Amino acid sequence: MAQTDILLTKEPAPQTVPACQLPRKLYDVARNTGAHTSSGLATSGFRTAKYLLDEWFQNCYARYHQAFADRDQSERQRHESQQLAAETEALAQRTQQDSTRKVGGRLQDTHGWKSELQRQVEELVSETEQLLAQKERLERALDATAGPFSIVTDNLQCRDRRQQPDLVRDCVEIELLKEAELIRNIQELLKRTIMQAVSQIRLNREHKESCEMDWSDKVEAYNIDEACCRYNSQSTDVQFYPHSATFEESASTPETWAKFTQEHLYRAERERLASVNLRNLIDCILQDTSEDLRLQCDAVNLAFGRRCEELEDARHKLEHHLRKTLREITDQEHNIAALKQAIKDKEAPLKVAQTRLYQHSHRPNVELCRDAAQFRLMSEVEELNLSLAALKEKLLEAEQSLRNLEDTRMSLEKDIAVKTNSLFIDRHKCMAHRAHYPTVLQLAGYQ
Repeated sequence: MAQTDILLTKEPAPQTVPACQLPRKLYDVARNTGAHTSSGLATSGFRTAKYLLDEWFQNCYARYHQAFADRDQSERQRHESQQLAAETEALAQRTQQDSTRKVGGRLQDTHGWKSELQRQVEELVSETEQLLAQKERLERALDATAGPFSIVTDNLQCRDRRQQPDLVRDCVEIELLKEAELIRNIQELLKRTIMQAVSQIRLNREHKESCEMDWSDKVEAYNIDEACCRYNSQSTDVQFYPHSATFEESASTPETWAKFTQEHLYRAERERLASVNLRNLIDCILQDTSEDLRLQCDAVNLAFGRRCEELEDARHKLEHHLRKTLREITDQEHNIAALKQAIKDKEAPLKVAQTRLYQHSHRPNVELCRDAAQFRLMSEVEELNLSLAALKEKLLEAEQSLRNLEDTRMSLEKDIAVKTNSLFIDRHKCMAHRAHYPTVLQLAGYQ
């Protein structure tokens, strides 16, 4: 950078040559004291005596000498004046040319710094616009996470309405809780990143304004120096400013002037690079968060699919057992009816046997004999009672088995209803709602 040089010259020569004090020549004037002295009223106010001839010559010589001395002094003064005028004219031209060259060098320096500041301002404006676009992506991505969070919350609430024994902490619930925690962490990360982007945008604008103020000052200084560079001795718009040759106390030096702009450029470039790094970080964050959310969404959907298959398989098995149980209930009912009929069928033979034995016990006297008929009737009655007891016991067992089968049927039907409800919740409530999950582009803030 060119530095401002102060042209120091010697004290200018005086504009005129001071007149030399010539030695005064003394003349002896002869007094008229003779007989021919003039006096009287005619000479009142004048010399009382006439000049002598010597006095006249002496006076002429004195005039000659004075005229010669004055001409010689005037010639010397004119020569010195002409020489001084030529020297001062050449010096003025040299100093003006040197000043013009210095001002021109200053113009180049100012133009260079002005161009650097303008370039930095344009880069900061472009970078700030790109960072604003990234901030809008972050805000859209943050808004997009509201949908998944609402979905996972609704899924958890819907699955809480499952009935026993399906109200279990299965793999689906574990994945849903992981997804909810992931969404909350991503929302916090996006909020912190948005705050960081807002702070960086503010810093970019502050340094842009600083560079613009410096650029504006340099534009004004450039216009002033350009106008000064056009001034010359033939310019008509110049005038005297007697006090302009003094330095302002607040004036900067070339070193501080250059350092001032360098610091502005350095700080602006530092913030621009920080903004570029932040934009790259935002790209990585949005890409990673969108991929993480989609991967977790796929994991939850896979867990739902497996759970639905398990529920469907369990329901099919329960329905199969229910069909078998219903058939067994029907067979058992027929068995009970058959047992009851068998018991009823044994009543008539028992009556016959007991009636015979009763009638046989009324034989008179010695005829009341424990003969083979008597023993056979008694054994018949005993056999019939044992058969009835066995049939009744079997009937009780069959009825208990039927009650157990009925309880099993009710339990199976309840479990089937529970499985059907769980399938409805997982498949038609949760998975249908998850079909509206945002895409990767929406989670990345592009839409």
